[in-house]
Amino acid sequence: MEYGNEAAFGGMLWLFIMGFSVVMAIAQWKVFEKAGQPGWACLVPIYNIIILLRVTRQPEWWIILFFVPVANFVIAIRISIELARVFGQSGGFGAGLILLPVIFYPILGFGDAQYVGGVSSSPIHREDYSDQCRTDTDSRFHQ
Repeated sequence: MEYGNEAAFGGMLWLFIMGFSVVMAIAQWKVFEKAGQPGWACLVPIYNIIILLRVTRQPEWWIILFFVPVANFVIAIRISIELARVFGQSGGFGAGLILLPVIFYPILGFGDAQYVGGVSSSPIHREDYSDQCRTDTDSRFHQ
C-alpha cells in the first residue's frame, strides 16, 4: 500500500484551505475597518458575528439564531445581502457574498465601496423611528 498520492492530495487540500482562510481574513479585516470597526474583530469567533450584526444594523440577539439549524442559513443570507446594501451595493452583490465569498469579500474590502452608515432599504429600525419622532415633536414645541 502506497500513501504518496493521498498525502500529496491532503497537503494540497490543506494549502488551499489555508490560502482561502488567509484571503478571507484579510478581506473581512478590511471590510470591518471600512465600517469603522476594529479589523482584528474578524479573527475572534462569535464576536465577529456580533460586529457584523452591528455593521448591518441588525439586532444583536440574532447571534442566538446562528446556533439554530436552518435559521442560521436564513440569517446568514440576510446578513450578507444587508452587508452589501450598507456598502452601497445591490442585492445581487449580496448573493455574490453568499455564493463566492472568496471573490466578493476582497472586492468589498479592497474596492472603492464606501460604508454608508447603515442606510439601507430595510424597514425603519426602532431607534431611527424614535429619533425622527423626537425631532418632529421638538420642532412642534419650539415654534
